Amino acid sequence: MKKVLSVLLLVDLLLLIIFYIIGDKSWLMSGQIGFISASLVMLGSINSYRSMVKSRLDLNIVPDDGRDTLSKIEDPYELFDEEDEVESDNKTLQEVVKEERQRLKKSRRTFWEATKDAKASFSLSRLVGYLFLVMGFFYLNNNHFLSIGIYLISLFLPSLIVVFVLMMENNRTLIDLD
Repeated sequence: MKKVLSVLLLVDLLLLIIFYIIGDKSWLMSGQIGFISASLVMLGSINSYRSMVKSRLDLNIVPDDGRDTLSKIEDPYELFDEEDEVESDNKTLQEVVKEERQRLKKSRRTFWEATKDAKASFSLSRLVGYLFLVMGFFYLNNNHFLSIGIYLISLFLPSLIVVFVLMMENNRTLIDLD
């Protein structure tokens, strides 16, 4: 997280210098508001999901269906289970359909389970980032500082930077494990 924040600040400083040298006030304002608001949203998302995963790990609420990772990748919908093939040979189509419907009903999530996962979507830090994004856009538009091209590029840059930094960190971790 510290590395992501430091790279975001470094890129923001670089953008600030570039837009200042160009000298256009609308580019400077649009770029800074777009970059800062997108960065706040990204950092808020990272924090909220990290806290959600940490709390689930602390409470040992980790869903496990008893399958290993390779079988989940090869057969995500459990179409090739050998146990079901033996039993399904003697059943009619209606019985198989009823059993599948019951199995699907069991795997449905309740409203309360869904709200537990939705807590990350409504975190305060993420909502502040979105509020800053909307208010910044209205400020730029009302004061005629909005340069839409620069604003959109500045909104895109933080997500690209975060993905790049996290991928580099993940590759470094994988290399260290070898």
